[in-house]
Amino acid sequence: MAVGGTVRELGQGRLLVDLGFRDTEGLIASYLIPGRDGDWSVVETGPSSCRDALAAGLERAGVAPTEVRRVFVTHIHLDHAGGLGVVADTFPGAQLFAHRAGVAHLCDPTRLIASAQRAWGAASDSLWGPILPVPSGRLTPLEGGERFPVLGGELQVLETPGHATHHLSFFDSARRSVMTGDSAGVHLEGADRSRPAVPPPDLDLELLFGSLDRMAALEPKELLYAHFGPSEGGAAEFRAYRTTVEEWRDVALAVARHDPQVASISKALEDHEAARRSRESPPPPSDRRGNLISGFDLAAMGFLRYFRTRGLLGERSG
Repeated sequence: MAVGGTVRELGQGRLLVDLGFRDTEGLIASYLIPGRDGDWSVVETGPSSCRDALAAGLERAGVAPTEVRRVFVTHIHLDHAGGLGVVADTFPGAQLFAHRAGVAHLCDPTRLIASAQRAWGAASDSLWGPILPVPSGRLTPLEGGERFPVLGGELQVLETPGHATHHLSFFDSARRSVMTGDSAGVHLEGADRSRPAVPPPDLDLELLFGSLDRMAALEPKELLYAHFGPSEGGAAEFRAYRTTVEEWRDVALAVARHDPQVASISKALEDHEAARRSRESPPPPSDRRGNLISGFDLAAMGFLRYFRTRGLLGERSG
């Protein structure tokens, strides 16, 4: 039986669709925001391997594909926007939106495809599905600051670089909720804290921390994580996430300065998390599912590149 397409009501007409990524519940969420005239906006398509789950979710929600007028993605990483080229046909009347810095790669996904194949090899096709070009005439670049009418308020576009240079988040004024993409990390349901989402190639911790501060300044009541679901911790979650990222950075840097290898840094981060959980009473459950979205190896690669490009390891930057 296929996993995915489950719909959850969030209040004020907002809906969450579980995309059933990797045949697992609770990994990637797509959000449906009602407009003022019976139209809908979709935030995050997920990869094209989740196209059927997204379509099933809309059908269960009673939303016709022709009623979707806008599709937004937070950034062009495949687990968030890999399906944008595919769903362009699913939603024939929708305008598509992405950060201006990601538009060229969506219209010509050659580099995205090559990167996926390098990272995932033969598993790439089944994991991500086909990565199709997005029709350029339907793709509108965003810079941050744009506002779109939605039921009960506005959807405000926030430029939130750090995780990636081309990252956006979205503030729904009606519910005072922020759809964070990966800007505030991975917070799977049941986890005791957010896991850092700090991948290569363009991780920038200074930009990331600035983005967290700007989102916190909006004083949101709710965070809507792409990975995964709603959390009512508000602005405090952004501050807590910064602390966790700084913690992981310090662990990674201490190892990298004497053993700058991905495997060594990854193991140190995993051991750090295991030791932290063991000190809690009672110990929180292990966040194994987080590895399906943002593994320790990916964090190690991101930190190592960040340290090297900033000359923190005594090596030539680059």
